[in-house]
Amino acid sequence: MESTMSNSVSNGVVAEIITSDVKKKVGLNPRNGFVSMGGLLNNLKPKIVSGDFGYILEDVPHMSDYIHHLPTSTNPLQYNPAYSVVKQYFVDHDDSVAEKIVVHKNSPRGMHFRRAGPRQRVYFKSDEVRACIVTCGGLCPGLNTVIREIVCGLHHMYDVKAVLGIVGGYRGFYSKNTISLTPKVVNDIHKRGGTILGTSRGGHDTKKIVDNIEDRGINQVYIIGGDGTQKGAAVIFEEIRRRGLKVAVSGIPKTIDNDIPVIDKSFGFDTAVEEAQRAINAAHVEATSIENGIGLVKLMGRNSGFIAMYATLASRDVDCCLIPESPFYLEGPGGLFEYIEKRLKENGHMVIVIAEGAGQELLSESLHSTDQQDASGNKLLQDVGLWISQRIKDHFSKRSKMAINLKYIDLMYMIRAVPGNASDNVYCTLLAQSAVHGAMAGYTGFTVGPVNGRHAYIPFHRIIEKQHKVVITDRMWARLLSSTNQPSFLSTKDVIEAGKTENLLNC
Repeated sequence: MESTMSNSVSNGVVAEIITSDVKKKVGLNPRNGFVSMGGLLNNLKPKIVSGDFGYILEDVPHMSDYIHHLPTSTNPLQYNPAYSVVKQYFVDHDDSVAEKIVVHKNSPRGMHFRRAGPRQRVYFKSDEVRACIVTCGGLCPGLNTVIREIVCGLHHMYDVKAVLGIVGGYRGFYSKNTISLTPKVVNDIHKRGGTILGTSRGGHDTKKIVDNIEDRGINQVYIIGGDGTQKGAAVIFEEIRRRGLKVAVSGIPKTIDNDIPVIDKSFGFDTAVEEAQRAINAAHVEATSIENGIGLVKLMGRNSGFIAMYATLASRDVDCCLIPESPFYLEGPGGLFEYIEKRLKENGHMVIVIAEGAGQELLSESLHSTDQQDASGNKLLQDVGLWISQRIKDHFSKRSKMAINLKYIDLMYMIRAVPGNASDNVYCTLLAQSAVHGAMAGYTGFTVGPVNGRHAYIPFHRIIEKQHKVVITDRMWARLLSSTNQPSFLSTKDVIEAGKTENLLNC
């Protein structure tokens, strides 16, 4: 079936014009003007609305898209004394957040996402809600804060009493492992690291998970995890929609590496950078306390070097930062060994920060390693910190008359295990409350996060389609090179390839 749709935005109202042959075969949802019959809806991905002046809204699914005549009720926040005094507390239905805020004079308005926040009408009554929360993947500072604030947000804002915690990640759904979560149970968990629900990698059996959701009468699912977890959440949502269940699926993106696209940053990142400072300071003290001292710090960063880059910029004591996005080599003119020798002659000491995913191609060639994966499908990395420490020691003992003293600090799992700092705790609160507001308003199949400083509802596919990485031809990396005075280690070919990558990311 071929049809054409043109959209316009007039006086803050999204209008959609649909050809007559489409109207005969599908319904039009009066709530928001979107096509709402399941057969055609499955072919309308992503859910796009366009308007005047190049405005494009990439919307998230709503339960009314596939379940007709859903009743609504007044948002109980309207009568909550804590919120009733706030002017314009409710978010207007047509509010959206721009993905890009830097534009040229004649450029189109570009892509937008639906703004997060409470709506005047809700699609769940408080006593009908049976919510569940699950945490998956690796640990991250702030996990317990998110759990706490979802529970407290549901209870205090919407008077929801029935909240289950799914124990042990996705497999906890069909292992029948749950605990009841109340404000009293979660009262002080934000002061602890890890997750009180436990976590695991893998264990995703979509049919079993949705069967269990249906059997338990769960109608709100809050899924906290990284890109692999959000991929699982997207599949769970699709199965729920296929069955026509009135269940809202809300994702809260989690990655300590800050490698999730679209959103400004991921929770736990600020804490990770702050904790990294302690290790860098220790490495600096060790290096400056002895002749030709080298302090080497390994930080998290499997595919993205944001922790290493920001910790380096914040410290100002780092002489060299190595990340996965920036290739480097060891020997020869312009190589790492030559730079180390130069810095030691100049300063008598040196601090190196390396992300766990940096130099893996060099290490693989050296150790002839094979491509093994963990339960989440992530490639198992070799310990680049130990390897490069030994290579540096070997180089200076065999090929140089300079005696060095190298101290290696591996902060990998210490960073993950700490509770969130003040900044992350506030951020986690906003994430959790935005997720709760979205689910109560009937939105589903979305993840939540800040886009240019405003929280928004983002379709799952935008979160999982690619990874956010450091662009080594960008200003931030140039600031780092200026701060450390290290060489870029890039050949002309590397610069060209980096430019191509940046152009693809900006498409």
